[in-house]
Amino acid sequence: MILALVTVCDVRAEEIVVIVNLAAATISKEQTADLYLGRSDAWTPIDQAVGSEIYVEFYKKVTGRDSAQVKAIWSRILFTGRGIPPKQLRDSEAVKKAVAANPKAVGYIEKSAVDASIKVAVSID
Repeated sequence: MILALVTVCDVRAEEIVVIVNLAAATISKEQTADLYLGRSDAWTPIDQAVGSEIYVEFYKKVTGRDSAQVKAIWSRILFTGRGIPPKQLRDSEAVKKAVAANPKAVGYIEKSAVDASIKVAVSID
């Protein structure tokens, strides 16, 4: 029983990648953090569903913040009228389609979902 628990805890989450349109320039991890925290409007950020595993992991690894902190940041931004939060889509497939259709869009998905319709800008480890 203890061995099974150790094995389950040792499983690593799938790698997350930041994606952009095929016609777009690349974006750095720092630029991505700025976008998703409302400090830049150079791109159109596309988000995953709030509370999903990939959402939580992305914000933790890219911005160093948890879901509650991200919500608080966007609440302040909305209250002051300084920006609009990223559009949230239901899953990686929807994010990939939205990024493929918009040269200004940036999103994040599981590395295994990458295909020829988009390009990887940053791998998040």
